[in-house]
Amino acid sequence: MRADNSRHIVDAARQRSEYTRSKAVQALRALDAAGEPVTFETVAKRAGVSRSWLYAQPDLRAEIEQLRAVQRRAPTSHVPARQRASDASLRRRLEAANERIQRLTDENRQLRAHLAGALGEQRAARSHTSPRGAASIHEDVDIADPVQPQQPIREREP
Repeated sequence: MRADNSRHIVDAARQRSEYTRSKAVQALRALDAAGEPVTFETVAKRAGVSRSWLYAQPDLRAEIEQLRAVQRRAPTSHVPARQRASDASLRRRLEAANERIQRLTDENRQLRAHLAGALGEQRAARSHTSPRGAASIHEDVDIADPVQPQQPIREREP
């Protein structure tokens, strides 16, 4: 009687199926990562499988169709799907930017108020020490660039 070798045949078929599937998944990932068009034809060529085999694999078919639809909506985008920002990510970045704008606006408002107070004190101090008295209130005041060192403010020549 002959030995039953069907187990070996089944194992070889399973391994060949797993290998073929992994080649198709790798081809799909490589095309997407490179920003190349993802179609059944390009995946089949890259993986060395038939298009009909790809159509028969429901999960691979769905992923190819999903990536193809994304590429149709944004044909100029060469960014792989994994690297594209999600809507939630974009919303969070917008919220963070708006929060930063609000903080900077508040800080700007505080700095302006502080500067106005300091200039008022400076003007009041000059009016008490100036020989001309109140006439020095009408002198020109330059608000210096905060990055540049501030030069002393000169009084107008009479």
